[in-house]
Amino acid sequence: MTKHQGRHFLQIPGPSPVPDRVLRAMDMPVIDHRSSEFSELAKAVFEGSRKIFKTSGPVIIFPSSGTGAWEAAIVNTLSPGDKVLMVETGHFATLWRQMAARWGIEVDFMPGDWRHGAEPAAIEARLAQDSSHAIKAVMVVHNETSTGVTSRVGDIRTAMDKVGHPALLLVDTISSLGSIDYRHDEWKVDVSVSCSQKGFMLPPGLGFNAISEKARAAAKTNKMPRSYWDWEEMLKPNAAGFFPYTPATNLLYGLREAIAMLFEEGLEAVFARHKRLATATRAAVAHWGLEVLCLEPAEYSPVLTAVLMPPGHDADQFRKTVLDNYNMSLGSGLSKLSGKVFRIGHLGECNELTLLGALTGVEMGLSLAGVPHRAGGVAAAMTVLEERTQSNVSAQLKVISN
Repeated sequence: MTKHQGRHFLQIPGPSPVPDRVLRAMDMPVIDHRSSEFSELAKAVFEGSRKIFKTSGPVIIFPSSGTGAWEAAIVNTLSPGDKVLMVETGHFATLWRQMAARWGIEVDFMPGDWRHGAEPAAIEARLAQDSSHAIKAVMVVHNETSTGVTSRVGDIRTAMDKVGHPALLLVDTISSLGSIDYRHDEWKVDVSVSCSQKGFMLPPGLGFNAISEKARAAAKTNKMPRSYWDWEEMLKPNAAGFFPYTPATNLLYGLREAIAMLFEEGLEAVFARHKRLATATRAAVAHWGLEVLCLEPAEYSPVLTAVLMPPGHDADQFRKTVLDNYNMSLGSGLSKLSGKVFRIGHLGECNELTLLGALTGVEMGLSLAGVPHRAGGVAAAMTVLEERTQSNVSAQLKVISN
């Protein structure tokens, strides 16, 4: 195995690199999870998480993966035999569908090409046909990590309201929360699902459910069996800053620090930074003469960019070339995109210089692997970032002069 100097470039779309501040915050002795000290920690992360989800309602934090948080959303709101509407936006939408089916849920899965997000008009039309309100929930992946496509959740809520359909709205925010503007209360989302290792910049191990009163009411009457994932069993001790079973204490220390970092920068600034880095990445891809997988500009993901390989070239072999020679990990193509795309993550603790280093590694890798491209993609990305920086500086100087 090749030995490299310097830090590894982890440019997959999650888990994202863990900032040194967060690592230091987790480097603490384990404390008594029944103590007043722990209660203060838990209450702080509950309150901070609500602000990130933009909700006044409960946020439940499980010691789990995002997959566990998916399951919690299903078993607390639906009953065996219920019908739900889902959209095939990519690999993770497909996996969530498979999980629902295992729980006896009937899934109306609207087909997609994995290059577009969930179409609000199509959801509206399908719900308008459901005059008996057999559909109990609409389930959508906000940011499809496998494709780099972001669905318009606010527009989907508008479509649901337009036809007056009472279905619950369940949204996967696993790779979007803390990186893309998300509004649980304003968009009247009933369950928002997320996890720790993406925008929260933590190691894997925490799963989140932000829940509405409507979702909580559904949980009191649904017929799905559950124990570990039961919301009410969590909410009772959560009110005093405790958990019904042993929590991931040191991850909660890290979560408190990560939330502090997000608010020190300011959420709007965080979202703008992700958009800026994504724009620069797409500029590099376009200059190379390669193609971004997402076809709808309004749905470009600020979190990652999925890039199609030219015919006759294998994305996994290219990724191996980059890893072996430049110590950088790029995201792979998943399921039917295997070998066809590579994914560049630009989320979490990523700034202009980090991104330019990553794009340099990609460009050198394209050359070394013999992938047809036009040199100068990194310079194209630099131009985008310089223009944004100059614009910001000019605006600041204008404010100072006034």
